[in-house]
Amino acid sequence: MTLTHPLSMQIYSARKFPPVESQLAATAKAGFDNVETFGPFYDNAPETRRLLDKHGLTARSGHFSLSMAEEHPDKVIEIADILGIETIVAPYLLPAERPGDVAGWAELGERLIRINAWFAAKRRRFAWHNHDFEFIALPDGSMPIEHILGQHVLWEADIAWIARAKVDPKPWIARYAGRMPLVHVKDIAPAGQNLDEDGWADVGAGVVSWAQLWPRCVASGAEIMIAEHDNPNDFERFARVSAAAMRGFAAGDKR
Repeated sequence: MTLTHPLSMQIYSARKFPPVESQLAATAKAGFDNVETFGPFYDNAPETRRLLDKHGLTARSGHFSLSMAEEHPDKVIEIADILGIETIVAPYLLPAERPGDVAGWAELGERLIRINAWFAAKRRRFAWHNHDFEFIALPDGSMPIEHILGQHVLWEADIAWIARAKVDPKPWIARYAGRMPLVHVKDIAPAGQNLDEDGWADVGAGVVSWAQLWPRCVASGAEIMIAEHDNPNDFERFARVSAAAMRGFAAGDKR
């Protein structure tokens, strides 16, 4: 695998700054050439495709709820065909949906294997996106992420969420080398700062050591590096600052 899109944006980051066309225009203006889509962009997929084309953007991956991927996979494929989505990503489990023991996580892993096989037969990849809860140790010492990914499921690694779980991401990046084609490039503000942004920061402006982690991710097979901020107070600023930082990381800038 080779890094093909160092400047991608999870457009969820812009959700509080409508309309959609302004979100995409700001993303393209900052220099991003690819977006990762999510729910609202599927309500009218042909219109989404028109706007992507208008602003010179592709959508190589997209977040779809686990229930949609499992219960309505044909609809997922229909949307993916329209938008050009190659990798289907299951992004989250609500607290009430999360297993409570090792057996439950193992059972979820088996479900994901079946979903993965279905999409593979349709020539689509399937991946899991993590938050912090997958990196909280279970009673036997294992992590939920191990049961989720098993031996086959691909991983969209959200490095900052691993850090928020107070876990070192480097061993996990190495462990799943070859199985993490997508990486979320997110940053964490210094303690006590950016409280109105839930403690997140623009890429390169926080405490996550992206200058060191970026090349590790690429060496482990990352193809698409995706900027994300869960709650920016200024999306255009986030896009502009993050794009500049990501260009530096992609060029091997070790500052």
